[in-house]
Amino acid sequence: MPVVLSTASLPPADRAERWHHAVSHTFVPLDVRLLQEEPSPGRIAGDRLGSLRISQVQAGPQVVTRSRRLIARDGEDALILTLQQRGASLKEQDGRETRVGPGEFSLSDAARPFRKKVQGPFRFTSFQFPRGDLSVRDEDLRAVTATAFSGREGGAALVASYFARLAREAPHLDPCAGRRFAATALDLLAVLIDERGGRHAPREPQAAAATLVRVKDHILRHLSDPELSPPLIAAAHFVSVRYLHKLFQADGVTVGEWIRTQRLERCRRDLLRPAPGEQSVAAVARRWGFVSPSHFSRAFRAAYGVTPREWQRRGSAGTDGAGF
Repeated sequence: MPVVLSTASLPPADRAERWHHAVSHTFVPLDVRLLQEEPSPGRIAGDRLGSLRISQVQAGPQVVTRSRRLIARDGEDALILTLQQRGASLKEQDGRETRVGPGEFSLSDAARPFRKKVQGPFRFTSFQFPRGDLSVRDEDLRAVTATAFSGREGGAALVASYFARLAREAPHLDPCAGRRFAATALDLLAVLIDERGGRHAPREPQAAAATLVRVKDHILRHLSDPELSPPLIAAAHFVSVRYLHKLFQADGVTVGEWIRTQRLERCRRDLLRPAPGEQSVAAVARRWGFVSPSHFSRAFRAAYGVTPREWQRRGSAGTDGAGF
């Protein structure tokens, strides 16, 4: 992620003005007050996926305010999701005040006043996007601003994980794929806000794409379970098996085909690891949920044109199997 600005090379006396300008330019116009007599260095690195602006920020203690005066001056209608990675912040908006600590995330709406205070060194990743890109009701959005979402469990954990992964991969995504992944991220966030507002039924076609992302994430985390099946997957997401199959039809595959492909890819990767002779083909197959060695061998050969043992020998010879 390219560095947008760093104040490390500036004398402490010059950092405040430069930092204020950088923060307002990166996000929306803000009042910034640094809380140290000699401000710590600050750093902002940024990327962009379509309309989604991603920023990694680290600095010292400060108070950031979005006032009515600034809102009236620029009128920018943007939302900001912040993943807190180090330090804690105190956020205020819509009559709420909450502490957001490491591993948590929160939302701020630039169309209304908000305040954020951090009393120590911090690091966070933020995602800024137009309000119109998030398909949720205004009343539901107002109910979750300045709220700490735990990134450790439930739907919020999936949202946090997806956004964090998106930030890491952003520099490597082509523009078209980046826009699609960003849209999926906002779909997931909309589902989470709908759930918080008690609206569990999908209201728009985008909700199906968000559900599919959640289902695929669940499958990838349970690939090693040989009992993984469409009924169990559907039950874990409170949908019918029929609806589950319909979700995968949009990708042109069945649920079973997608699971098998993911398992085979991981087996293929593991068989090419250094010193492959230390692990048997059967052990690799079991690791990724294949119960029958013969079934695994047939599926592997059908997918890649060679047997698992032939593929493993290629790893031993130091080749990567290019051309297969």
